[in-house]
Amino acid sequence: MWSKTLLTTFFFWFLSSSVHANFVMDPNSINAYNAIMDLRFADARKLIQDERTKEPNNGITILLEDYMDYLHLTLNNNKADYDKLLDRRSDRLDALEDNDKNSPWYLFSQAEVYMHWGVLKSQYGDYISSMRDLNKARKLLTENNQKFKDFTPNKKSLAWTELLFGAIPSNVRGVASMFGLKGNIDSGYRKLEAFKSEIVGSKYSFYNDELIFLIGLINVDVLKSKNNYDRLMAMSNEMNDKSLLKKYLQGYISFKMGHATEAINYFSAAPQTAAYMQLPIISYWLGNAKLCRMDKDADDHFQKFLTENKGSSYIKETYLKLAYHSLLQNDVNGYNNYIKLVRSKGAANDEKDKQALKEANDSRPDIALLKARFYFDGGYYSKALDLLKDQQVTELKLIRDKIEYYYRLGRTYDRTNNVAEALANYDKAIAIGRTSTYYYAANAAVNSGVLYEQKKDSKKAAEYFNAALQMKNHEYQNSIDTQAKEGLARVKGD
Repeated sequence: MWSKTLLTTFFFWFLSSSVHANFVMDPNSINAYNAIMDLRFADARKLIQDERTKEPNNGITILLEDYMDYLHLTLNNNKADYDKLLDRRSDRLDALEDNDKNSPWYLFSQAEVYMHWGVLKSQYGDYISSMRDLNKARKLLTENNQKFKDFTPNKKSLAWTELLFGAIPSNVRGVASMFGLKGNIDSGYRKLEAFKSEIVGSKYSFYNDELIFLIGLINVDVLKSKNNYDRLMAMSNEMNDKSLLKKYLQGYISFKMGHATEAINYFSAAPQTAAYMQLPIISYWLGNAKLCRMDKDADDHFQKFLTENKGSSYIKETYLKLAYHSLLQNDVNGYNNYIKLVRSKGAANDEKDKQALKEANDSRPDIALLKARFYFDGGYYSKALDLLKDQQVTELKLIRDKIEYYYRLGRTYDRTNNVAEALANYDKAIAIGRTSTYYYAANAAVNSGVLYEQKKDSKKAAEYFNAALQMKNHEYQNSIDTQAKEGLARVKGD
């Protein structure tokens, strides 16, 4: 009788143990994660299903699926998809809470989900809920780091939260302060780079592509790096050659850092088979890069983006670029037709779309200034400078165009390291544009502040950053104010 009872007890103990939820980052899970970071979602789904068949209670699969939604929503910027997928956040958190509480992945995986959706909520305009999620992520990571100090992935996500909190835009910092969210961009960035170095050759080396993606975006969108191109491209070459994310990142960095020809090559080489996540935004950026090079087929890529894109963002901006492409081809009727579409299509939620609508409702741009603008954006600085030097400012009839002329001349001299001419032309833009609703004067003030900061003249830098903050009701107000405040914080720290 005793042996029968013991046998029954052992059987139920074995049964309950075998179905107990756990976390296993095994080779199959790592392969699924790598496929996700390549944006090979078809392969990733199959590997996740294989993992569930083999390890039905592996909580890692929940985190992997969250990565897929995070990357899809981050890159495609589709509000309808965001609204549809948002409920998965709570379901996943509930499922993760039923897992093995003794695993270092237990709190970490929950923090990752909170962080993914905190970033997404901010991207889609839900700032208060975003701050709640990011705050929750930080608390979970801090607790996990206390429990499992040797669990290396904690460092990645703690560094990311520190950087995120430091990069909160000025228009939502009041909300962030309610939660006591403070961070430091430089410190967070250094820790991310340190983590990347630490995982080389370790069992966590699979995080390398994610780190490269984050570091690349931070340099372009947060740090506004100008002279880090070669290093970032060398780093991106470490990513898997089969990766769509790699080609997107390389193209994005190239375009944003003024290397339009290289961007065209990278975007054109991006894999676009059914094995990969559909990424219409590549056509958008490819169209922009080709427009900067004055390629006649730039409109084909803008049209492809409009056909494939399922979201509402960048629609107005794309029609504006089609209008400008027509104008540069001397097709005034095409320009006028596309301007009408800017006004009637898409939504004006994103800053780019708001700006597109404002430009569509403004006077037609000066052709020479328009060409100079695109040549500059593409990194063709000598062509931009030649156009601007040939332009007589006295021939420009609109005050808008005079401000833009000095601003673009200042920008071009800035990028070609002629600091004296850059500052002189920025001053002219500020003098005649400080009360306008155009962004030129405010951005000229920020750029001047940065130049004086580089000259180690903190007093003069602060004057220009403050001048930018004093200009109100202009385009890109939030982003320019944020840059000015960050500049002030840096020079005051000196």
